[in-house]
Amino acid sequence: MSTKVIKKEKEPELKQRLRIKLRAYDYKVIDNSAKQIVDTVLRHGVEVLGPVPLPTEIKKYTVNRSSFVHKDAREQFEIRIHKRLIDILNPNSNVIDALMNLTLPAGVDIEIKM
Repeated sequence: MSTKVIKKEKEPELKQRLRIKLRAYDYKVIDNSAKQIVDTVLRHGVEVLGPVPLPTEIKKYTVNRSSFVHKDAREQFEIRIHKRLIDILNPNSNVIDALMNLTLPAGVDIEIKM
C-alpha cells in the first residue's frame, strides 16, 4: 500500500496591512481621492488592493412643510455617504510618509488603520 504525499504551496504571509477607509458625500471627490492615493502608493512600488466601493449609506429625513395644520404636506430629504476601501500590503516608511504629506480635497473623511 503506497501513500501519496501532496505538497501544498504556501501563500506568502502578510506582514502588515494598511487599511484606508474613505467617506464623502460626493462620489466624484471620493473617486479622485482614491485614485490619488493609489497612484502615490504604486509610485513607491508597493502592492495595493482597491479601491473597493462599499455600500452607499443613505439617511432619509421627512419634515413637515407647515408648522401647524396641513399634516399631509411633507418634504423628504436624503444624505448619501459614499465609501471606498483601500488596502496597502506591506507598506514601507516611504509610502507612509508620502501618504501623510498627501493633500486631499475638503469633504473627504479618511480613516487609516494598521
